[in-house]
Amino acid sequence: MGIEPRRIKLLLILAIAAIFHCTSVRCIHTEEEFTEELLLKPLPDRKVLAHFHFTNSLPPTKVHGRHHRLFPKAIYQLVQKFSIREMELSFTQGRWDYERWGGFDPLSSANAKPPGVELWALFDVPIDQIDATWRNLTHALSGLFCASINFLESSATYASPHWSFRPSLVNDDHKINDAEHIINYDKTKGPSSRLRYGSLPREAVCTENLTPWLKLLPCRDKAGLAALMDRPSIYRGFYHSQRLYVLSSEFNSEKTEKQHEGIMLQQTLTLVLQPSNVQTTGNINKQALQPSWSISSLFGRELIGQCLLAKSSSVFLELERTLVEKLESARKDNTNTSLVVGTNYPSFHLNTVPDRVLKETTVSESMSGMPDGSIMFEFLVDKYNESHPLNVGLTWKAPVVWLSLLAPFRANRFLMGSGNARGSIVISLKADKSHKKIWVDDGVYALPGVAGCHISLLVFQVVPWYVRLYFHTFQVFIDGQPRPIWDVVKKMQISPAEDRKSPGVMEIELEIPCNTSSAALIVNFDKGFLRIDEYPPDANQGFDLPSAHISFPGFQANRYYLKEESFTSPLLLGFLSKSTVQLYTEVLLVPLATPDFSMPYNVITLTCTVLALYFGSLLNVLRRRIGEEERYLKSKAAMGGGRLMQLLSKFSSKFKGKTGDSTSSGLRLHKVLLVVFLAVALHYYLSSK
Repeated sequence: MGIEPRRIKLLLILAIAAIFHCTSVRCIHTEEEFTEELLLKPLPDRKVLAHFHFTNSLPPTKVHGRHHRLFPKAIYQLVQKFSIREMELSFTQGRWDYERWGGFDPLSSANAKPPGVELWALFDVPIDQIDATWRNLTHALSGLFCASINFLESSATYASPHWSFRPSLVNDDHKINDAEHIINYDKTKGPSSRLRYGSLPREAVCTENLTPWLKLLPCRDKAGLAALMDRPSIYRGFYHSQRLYVLSSEFNSEKTEKQHEGIMLQQTLTLVLQPSNVQTTGNINKQALQPSWSISSLFGRELIGQCLLAKSSSVFLELERTLVEKLESARKDNTNTSLVVGTNYPSFHLNTVPDRVLKETTVSESMSGMPDGSIMFEFLVDKYNESHPLNVGLTWKAPVVWLSLLAPFRANRFLMGSGNARGSIVISLKADKSHKKIWVDDGVYALPGVAGCHISLLVFQVVPWYVRLYFHTFQVFIDGQPRPIWDVVKKMQISPAEDRKSPGVMEIELEIPCNTSSAALIVNFDKGFLRIDEYPPDANQGFDLPSAHISFPGFQANRYYLKEESFTSPLLLGFLSKSTVQLYTEVLLVPLATPDFSMPYNVITLTCTVLALYFGSLLNVLRRRIGEEERYLKSKAAMGGGRLMQLLSKFSSKFKGKTGDSTSSGLRLHKVLLVVFLAVALHYYLSSK
């Protein structure tokens, strides 16, 4: 009995020590957390957007230690080895259609990526070690995801943007900190950054990249929302982009306050799918009615439960703002039906009762005149199992036509000029007239016709060294009229290309009047010549130039919900944060002057054939021993003892003209002289020409 009080005292001491330790290190999140979410959204062009969102949070190492239960060890080792503060890696196939699928929402701003591979990383290492760290990181990621990311190790393939890719540095209050400390400015060395950016537009995306990405999830694709990722369903879609985002506070040399604690890993998979089944009701024209769909029709299977290691698992069905406007007008025709209660609505029907309905709200009275916000239906996955699966679906009962919200300008990029010597790169911007009000500053709106109203946009473009840009030829056209550069350009950062050492980088901030209908940016270039070993196997196809990145700093794609319960969702938390509207242009295909790769092959083949015939005949004549062959045949015939074999041997020797040693030696001499004569004649003929 005397041992029990000692145990009680020991437990009390340990509990008090844990409390003091937790208080000293700001013990807010001391356990690993994993959440999984799926967002489904109908699109105006009869397609469906499916967005998988997985979040894995790890407390600081000094609190939690180095042993992890949920967080992937491979990502933790990358963060520790390369001192990564922030990193984003995306694999994309297809191009996001901004005109049909929207560009003024947080989902498209963060997950609409350029084709191929895009990688940017922010390091917390000395400036002179950043390039070496970047090269090592590309090799590590290349092996981890079975991709050619190691091609970004060369200094001729990556750049250091100054304004376009500003790290988020999300703090505890879910606001963006000032990132000016990322840019280290030294008047003697010029601007330098700890951020590196690279892109591989021709990188093919397949299951070899998806499988390592799925292995980072606690349940992989065996349970939970990831079990819906049917490979044929994913890769027959119009667009798919898998993204990996890492935010870490393990290294904080600047000693910033209120920074995100620990390491956060986000894995997202964005798909645009075509529903396979189209159901209509009544005599409505099938062409006018949106296709009905469900989880089983999109992915070929139903959802039978959540990942047991997930803290929360939810499926969201979103109706965007412009669609809600159309549905509200249909609801007014039927006053007995509410738009946010139940499953049966005037224009559509939900086959599953949602657990919650969240409605987007405005944040200030100045925005009270804006249209009704989007509606989000939430379905909790933990309520369903194998005997009662979840199969969220939407059945349309009436035709609805709507347009997604677009960015202030639609951007396209193309080439001008002809020939393989020179040309021009043009970035065309066309205004979207659906914006009745222009966002000027935080909480302030202005009409497009008001004097002094300007739209600020950043253009970031990386061009390989063999496309030599002439920055002095840069021109700006507003509504078809040329404008002085410094009347439009607010600031500019350019870096001319250096052959085989660095790419050409152009980063420009423009201020365009709000009433602008169109704008064009033009810069001329010359095409360089490559060595024969620098051409890819399909050189005649052309060379791909990475997409240009365009962002609008004054436009924030945010969404707010009144219910406090929504703050438990990492996906909805991402909608709350300030996400700058951004978009990517097309990948340019530039034809370069390519040599005739068949000509060296033809020359080598012809030369080798002639040499083989010459030396083969010469060696055959010089090395041949006719007497030994005859003696061998005679001995073989004698051993055979057959008269028929002797006759055959004599007949063959006569047929070959080998009747004696004197005759064979003379014939051999004549052949040698003939070959020598032909060689001398050929040499004389070639020398005379």
